[in-house]
Amino acid sequence: MFGLFRGKPVVDVRGARRYTDQAHAIAPREVEFSWDGVPMHYVPGEPMATHIINVMHLVLPEGERAMSAALAEALPLIEDERLHEEVVGFIGQEATHASSHEGARDHLAQLGLDVEPTARKMEWMVDKVLGDWRLTGRAKHAWLCERLGLFAAMEHYTAVVGDWLLNADQLAERGMHPTMLDLVRWHGAEEVEHRNVAFDAFMYVDGGYGRRVRTALVASFTLAVLFLTTAGSLFRKDPSPDKGRFWPVQLLSATRRRMIPPATIFLTEIPKYLHPKFHPSQLGSMDKALRYLARSPAANGGDR
Repeated sequence: MFGLFRGKPVVDVRGARRYTDQAHAIAPREVEFSWDGVPMHYVPGEPMATHIINVMHLVLPEGERAMSAALAEALPLIEDERLHEEVVGFIGQEATHASSHEGARDHLAQLGLDVEPTARKMEWMVDKVLGDWRLTGRAKHAWLCERLGLFAAMEHYTAVVGDWLLNADQLAERGMHPTMLDLVRWHGAEEVEHRNVAFDAFMYVDGGYGRRVRTALVASFTLAVLFLTTAGSLFRKDPSPDKGRFWPVQLLSATRRRMIPPATIFLTEIPKYLHPKFHPSQLGSMDKALRYLARSPAANGGDR
């Protein structure tokens, strides 16, 4: 595996941001979504693509709360004023993401999609696996570093997917319901906006390369399994008579037509993230993210 790190760097480290170089402040935004009229298959004719996106509504809220708790626990250890400020803003944004996706989840439940069992399993799993475990002393600090490493790796994938969503014009062309499209693009834009925060917090508090490798591999495998199993479960629970059959075939078709991000990112992104000189500031376009946030209907009182 270490042969991947020889030769030319995967990323241009000259692009790595410095706290003193940017005036942009990360802060939560007030958003409001109206779910009236959003159908079960809000990507028309694409049940599996819809359910891949639905995974965000079920998997992310609890994970984002656990990540916010870990970063809040790390705050007293972060003396860098700018990074401290960014972590506070990051926690606020993640709380808004969680509540917004819960609103979408509740709407899907009202349409007849049985999401409650999956949501409860996620809640249990996150609490048991990613909680603070009530440790003390050195064990408490070591487990905090481990969680920060896991969340930094997970945030790498959310930034990659967020950038994909900002550039996925095919979703709008396919007729994806504008409310749901705005939700995922607003979320994706904020993931690009705060792409470096969890990574920088991990590097500040710990930064051990061995832990970075280990947690990246665990996070990649866990997210891949969660997305596939949850999407398959949602498809099976979908009460719509026109959803079709054989969800794996639909998944491959949706991937081929670029209606969803390719599952291969769980492999192709690992070498980039594990390069010793990698920094998340090279992910996506901050300009495109901020431009979308400036015109997002939900983030601007419904104005386009």
